[in-house]
Amino acid sequence: QVQLVESGGGLVEAGGSLRLSCAASGSSTSANYMGWYRQTPGKERELVAIIDSSGYTNYPNSVKGRFTISRENGKNTVSLQMNSLKPEDTAVYYCNAVISFRSYWGQGTQVTVSS
Repeated sequence: QVQLVESGGGLVEAGGSLRLSCAASGSSTSANYMGWYRQTPGKERELVAIIDSSGYTNYPNSVKGRFTISRENGKNTVSLQMNSLKPEDTAVYYCNAVISFRSYWGQGTQVTVSS
């Protein structure tokens, strides 16, 4: 059974940085995609960053230039470096992995950016 474990959330002041990490266990198959999403109360979960098995990345305009997703070659681990954080980045961040075209989610980690 595939499990995703996230780490690295916390409280940071505006302008600061945080790094989130996620490791998927339970599968020897390389993930087609790995990514990060975030959600705030009353809103839908939204994409923050995604990376495929070839290293192609994509970001929404809201985080482009501030966030960087990376993936360790040959492993189902992914990190998200978040710089120049803003209060509006406050959310629960979820790791996602698509392995053999099945989607798996982590439990979420809270990121809070104070103004």
